[in-house]
Amino acid sequence: MGFRNQRSDNSRPPRGDRGSRGDGKGFSRGRPSEGRGGFGGSRGGSRGGDGRSFGRGRPSEGRGGFGGSRGGPRGGDGRGFSKGGDRGNFRGGRGGDRRGGAPRGGAPRGGAPRGGMKTGSRVQVERYGSHENVFLARGKNDLLVTKSLTPGYTVYGEKKIQVEEKDDVKIEYREWNPYRSKLGAAIVSGVKNIYMKPGMRVLYLGAASGTTVSHVSDIVGPNGKVYAVEYSERSGRDLVGVAKKRTNIFPIIGDARHPQKYRMIVPMCDVIFSDVAQADQTRIVALNAKYFLKNNGGCIVSIKASCVDSTAPAEVVFKRELKYMKDSGFVDDETVDLEPYQINHAAFLLRWRP
Repeated sequence: MGFRNQRSDNSRPPRGDRGSRGDGKGFSRGRPSEGRGGFGGSRGGSRGGDGRSFGRGRPSEGRGGFGGSRGGPRGGDGRGFSKGGDRGNFRGGRGGDRRGGAPRGGAPRGGAPRGGMKTGSRVQVERYGSHENVFLARGKNDLLVTKSLTPGYTVYGEKKIQVEEKDDVKIEYREWNPYRSKLGAAIVSGVKNIYMKPGMRVLYLGAASGTTVSHVSDIVGPNGKVYAVEYSERSGRDLVGVAKKRTNIFPIIGDARHPQKYRMIVPMCDVIFSDVAQADQTRIVALNAKYFLKNNGGCIVSIKASCVDSTAPAEVVFKRELKYMKDSGFVDDETVDLEPYQINHAAFLLRWRP
């Protein structure tokens, strides 16, 4: 009964006056002993900010104001200005990353250009071994590159290098990361011949999102063609997006185990590259070679030992799969281990002579 009288005697404070953990003006949470910010102000101050919801501050203080930013990056000056920019206010975007670069996730596939290395004369570009349209950019850090077929656009956030050549003509090159490409790993591992030249037709099995396919597109050039087969519809959407910018790529969303389903689309090809990562990958390659590979055509097969047999040593798996390829009508030109770029991977370089 006394409790009821006590409750009735205390009137509820008006909205916005529940106490402010700052100066009572609804701008910040302020000190731990004070109340929440006013309804008309922000929900919190900054970790290291000035109590006006511009940046983050002490651990006891809260998030940025509802009408302001959600708090700037760590180490800011209390106004949301620091190395990477704040996460954006309620009406704006999320801002840049902590390094001051592109937004989170990098440039979209085949979309907006991403900043690259406009190095000019500081970088020398030279042909990489005997591989046509594959180059080595020598600078502070040597990079494997291909000459971009679509200057100004990237596929997977790779670096771009612009080099001035004769008559002040700028040529753009794209970094080819061997840690993200089996074919790139084979090149830097020292293979002598990848069989691909400008103007050739290449059948690519296991195209995924188009990372390596885009570099093969650079190699064969505008007069060549890349028929990219991918089973996954999710990865296939990204592949189609890449093909919209690169007209020499023909995406095929289908199962490489059934080449008869796309036999009306794919003509006879000069090279087959396979990165299917299935237990029966060598059988899939041999089946597609019977349909589409020219006599004496080149074939590159990336084998992941654990996908074929996870119980046997990698060397045993590679020998067994290579023997199957020879029995199927291929002649072995070269075998290369892809470590350290690709763990438990090897690349077979073969000629089709049935």
